[in-house]
Amino acid sequence: MSNQRAKLVVGNWKMHGRLAVNAVLLEGVVRGAQALPQDVRVAVCVPHPYLAQAQALLGGSRVAWGAQDVSVHEQGAYTGEVAAGMVADFDATYAIVGHSERRAYHGESSEVVAAKAQRALEAGVTPIVCVGETLEERESGATGQVVGAQLDAVLAVLSADEAARIVVAYEPVWAIGTGRSASSEQAQEVHAFLRARLAAKGAQVANVPLLYGGSVKPENAADLFRQADIDGGLIGGASLKAGDFLAICAAAAAGADIAG
Repeated sequence: MSNQRAKLVVGNWKMHGRLAVNAVLLEGVVRGAQALPQDVRVAVCVPHPYLAQAQALLGGSRVAWGAQDVSVHEQGAYTGEVAAGMVADFDATYAIVGHSERRAYHGESSEVVAAKAQRALEAGVTPIVCVGETLEERESGATGQVVGAQLDAVLAVLSADEAARIVVAYEPVWAIGTGRSASSEQAQEVHAFLRARLAAKGAQVANVPLLYGGSVKPENAADLFRQADIDGGLIGGASLKAGDFLAICAAAAAGADIAG
C-alpha cells in the first residue's frame, strides 16, 4: 500500500528554550530545511513566550511554527490562559491539543481537548490532536478502545469539513521520553485503525495527516516513516538539536520517496 500524502514533521519543544539558544536552533533548522523536498513540511511548536521570536526568525522560510496548547475560552477572566486567537496573532500555523502531558498533569478530559480543537479551528489555527494509551492499557489490549474514544470525542464536535482540517498525532504514553519507541509495525497498526476511524467521518477526512510521536530518533525515523499510514512525526527531545531534527526530516523525505 503506497502513501502518496505529503510528510509533516513537527518539533515539540515542551518547556525548553531561552532566547539565545532558540535563535541558534531556529537558524540551523531554517538552513537545513532549505535542502528538503517540497513535499516535506516542517514546523516547530514553541512555548508561548517565544511565538514572537519564532515569527521573526521563521517568517518567509520553509519552517512553520505553532503553540503547544490553547485555552478552551476565547477571552475573559482566565488568568494564565492563552487564547487561540492570541496564538493566531503571531501567524502560528499549528497548536498542539491534548498532549498526554496535559491530560496527565492538568487533568484534561477528551471533551476539553475537543473544545480546544474547536477554538483553534475557529481562530484559523490547525490543531494537532494527540491520542495515546498507557502501558497498562496496551498490555490489557485496550489500545483501540482508548485511542478510538479520544479521537471520537474530537470528531463528535466537528463537521466533516472541520475534521478534514485537523492533524492527528498518535503518541503511546509509554514511549514518550522513555527512549522506548513503538515498533514500526505496532505504530502502523494503530495508525491504520485511526485512519479508518477518520474515514468513517467522511471521505474528505480520510487523508488527515497522521503523525507518530514517542521517542522518534534519527535511528528509527526512516523505518517508521515508510509505513503506509504514518505521515510524519511529532518530535520531542530530538527537536531540540538541529542536526537530529533535520535528520528526522530527511528520513521523512526518504519515506515519502519510498512510499510514493
